[in-house]
Amino acid sequence: MPMIDVYAPADLFPPGSDGRLGHELTMAVLRAEGVSTPGPFHLNNTAAFIHRMDPHAVHTAATDSARTVRIQVITPPAALTRDGQKQLVKEITEIVTRISGDPNQASRTWVILTEAAEGGWGLAGTAYGRQEFAALAAKAAATRAK
Repeated sequence: MPMIDVYAPADLFPPGSDGRLGHELTMAVLRAEGVSTPGPFHLNNTAAFIHRMDPHAVHTAATDSARTVRIQVITPPAALTRDGQKQLVKEITEIVTRISGDPNQASRTWVILTEAAEGGWGLAGTAYGRQEFAALAAKAAATRAK
């Protein structure tokens, strides 16, 4: 149940592309987590928040109007292996570059992977850790099997 935050200048992605961007990023995260066939449990609980910002709200030391993108993916504890992390950063960068339409965007795309602390992921009033996630996933799988 990852959460994805995309921070980008408002004019970086084409108008109307937020849904496509969110969907592609969501599917990339699920693949990196090893979810080969996402069901309703995964699809309903993985979210992408697209934050379109004033183009002058992003600064670097070189400019007050940087064309950078910052994507932070927050995952439950131990959701990504090291290979999954590498795959995800590569895919996110490719997605952002393709949708932005700028082949140079890859060098201005920052990906931050954050793992929630054990018990530091809350959903429906419960602080989840590995044990609670395992039980939740087992319950969802059993429901799908019926």
